[in-house]
Amino acid sequence: MGAEAAVSRRGRPPNPQLRARIIGAALELFAEQGYDATSVNQVVVRAGVTKGALYHYFAAKEDLLYEIYRGLLDQQLADLDRIAAEEPDPSRALRTVIHDLVVTTIRHRREVVVFGRESTRLSPERWQALQRDWRRYQDVVRTLIREVQRRGMVNAAASPEVVSWMIFGFTTSLPNWYRPDGPKEPSEIAEEAGEFVLAAVGTTHIEGMRIP
Repeated sequence: MGAEAAVSRRGRPPNPQLRARIIGAALELFAEQGYDATSVNQVVVRAGVTKGALYHYFAAKEDLLYEIYRGLLDQQLADLDRIAAEEPDPSRALRTVIHDLVVTTIRHRREVVVFGRESTRLSPERWQALQRDWRRYQDVVRTLIREVQRRGMVNAAASPEVVSWMIFGFTTSLPNWYRPDGPKEPSEIAEEAGEFVLAAVGTTHIEGMRIP
């Protein structure tokens, strides 16, 4: 049973700050010692809440792991839908999507690392739900790439699938090498990634196109 079901079962008004604190405590512990080695009691102590408060929002430890990545994926999907709806130029939209994906992945790199390491602990139903939404993300990105190609703005010899995996492969690797004390800010890395991908597939430079 998921977090939303747990809330409705108990019938109490939600406290987003408390819920986020519990998720944050679980994230810290999963990152430090792994999912299997972390107990619900440890999450309760780290979050500074009662066990009843935790079970008000989460019916099982698996719910915590699911919500750690669910929150990031929901944010990225919402950003993707907003960009696709608001930007009529597919090349600009694609560049903006790349920028958003890079920046959000860097900001939430610990969530990405924990999920990548522990995702096999999810039930098949939970895993499939995340996969459905991730495939939807991929499909929208590939639709943007196809539209850019249709308009003759990039080299159509590079398939949307290959171009998209250039993007996703790069962003997936970010938590492995990004350092907060490094020479570049997340926005700089995102800007350069967008330039590289679009240049690699033959798009022309868009004058004055910078993402704030």
